[in-house]
Amino acid sequence: QVQLVESGGGLVQPGGSLRLSCTASGFDFGGYIMYWYRQAPGKEREEVASQTPTESLTKYADSVKGRFTISRDNAKNTLYLQMDNLKPEDTAVYYCKTYNWWGQWTQVTVSS
Repeated sequence: QVQLVESGGGLVQPGGSLRLSCTASGFDFGGYIMYWYRQAPGKEREEVASQTPTESLTKYADSVKGRFTISRDNAKNTLYLQMDNLKPEDTAVYYCKTYNWWGQWTQVTVSS
């Protein structure tokens, strides 16, 4: 049974940082491209970042380039998203995803 469990969300002030984690099980984590998505209220879900299994290729949405960093630890079956210099417009529920499997979500709220 495939499971993707996100954690690390919360409330942070503008300019602050959070690190999201996604712990995977039930599949060969080291063999899959991993993604972070987000969905803000009233908006469509968008791809935030992705990384290939060997970390050789990484992509970011223009809105987060230079502020977010995706990484993975294949030994721990865990995907990360380091989010720095957070802005109110980063407020959303964040999901990790691979193939057609989605995690539940973790809420990120950026507000003063």
